[in-house]
Amino acid sequence: MKELSRKVEAIKPSGIRKFFDLVSEMKDVISLGVGEPDFDTPWHIRDEGIYALERGKTFYTSNLGLKPLRQEISNYIKRTQGIKYCADNEIIVTVGGSEAIDIGIRAIVNEGDEVIIPQPSYVSYEPCTILANANPVIINLKSENEFRLTPQELEAAITNKTKILILPFPNNPTGAIMTRENLEEISKIIKKYDLYVMSDEIYSELTYKGNHVSIASIEGMRERTILINGFSKSYAMTGWRLGYACAPVAIIRQMTKIHQFTIMCAPTTSQYAAVNALKNGDDDVKMMKTSYNQRRRFLLNAFKEMNIECFEPFGAFYVFPSIKQFGLTSEEFATRLLKEERVAAVPGTAFGISGEGHLRISYAYSLENLKTAMERFRNFIEKLRK
Repeated sequence: MKELSRKVEAIKPSGIRKFFDLVSEMKDVISLGVGEPDFDTPWHIRDEGIYALERGKTFYTSNLGLKPLRQEISNYIKRTQGIKYCADNEIIVTVGGSEAIDIGIRAIVNEGDEVIIPQPSYVSYEPCTILANANPVIINLKSENEFRLTPQELEAAITNKTKILILPFPNNPTGAIMTRENLEEISKIIKKYDLYVMSDEIYSELTYKGNHVSIASIEGMRERTILINGFSKSYAMTGWRLGYACAPVAIIRQMTKIHQFTIMCAPTTSQYAAVNALKNGDDDVKMMKTSYNQRRRFLLNAFKEMNIECFEPFGAFYVFPSIKQFGLTSEEFATRLLKEERVAAVPGTAFGISGEGHLRISYAYSLENLKTAMERFRNFIEKLRK
């Protein structure tokens, strides 16, 4: 038979999924690896989805998504970020934030263009760039900078082929955030070199130091930014598969072409539920955020007591402790921790080579599970230190 796509065959599978194939075969494992809220979707949101089904709301929607949902997204971005997007032609509803990333990159790049990707970061950016026939350019973020992107790092990575900067903050896996001052500094570089920005803000509601700031709110940035967000993390709606992108009309028009020929529309039931989430879900988000913050503080204190270096993350629901002192690679450490103590964490290298020497630990789990996991983690490192 003829060969399959060489480009696809060359892409490595997700380091997260590869590692958790081991977990599925083991018993009594406390998994701190999956980036998924442990909360159920709030009942009033689920109820709206059920009601939509009962009313027979099971047909295709507009390619762009339900107009009431796009209007609520517009209202949400205006009240949280002060940015106005037109519900008619500057917002598209997608199958999760992941689809928005894919079609956003494809709508902008031409073959041979370069996409700057700060790492450690979400696993989809690099393969989506390659599948779009563009070239990923990696910036290895540094722990001494709290894994923030600096203007110097950005400018050093830019060439005459650079087209897009991916801006993944609040960050998965590090929990790093960018302040308004940070964003204003890199915005100068972006405008100087006339770049587009894809700002992945899926964790925007989970910020524990001040309020999240979108780069699209900085002067001169709205017209060159694709703002990506969704419902998975903030509203505990991972399985509903719903995200969105906000961008200028010209960009949304091209993203819609790809979306209509490959997806048609996002799940209808999920869209009706999401309208309710945006209208009535603020208190649910606050409750979950408060719980995550308690867990975040618990883990930071636990690592401090164990003399494990871990910078304080102020976003998302991950910590990214350093395990360099033990002389093991991230994958070796995570594999042994799993096999010897039945605790699953993700090797930092699953998110780029700059993640070496770190683990991603999610605190989207109960405090009880986190306490047990840290007891097992302490047992493991005490063995390593002997």
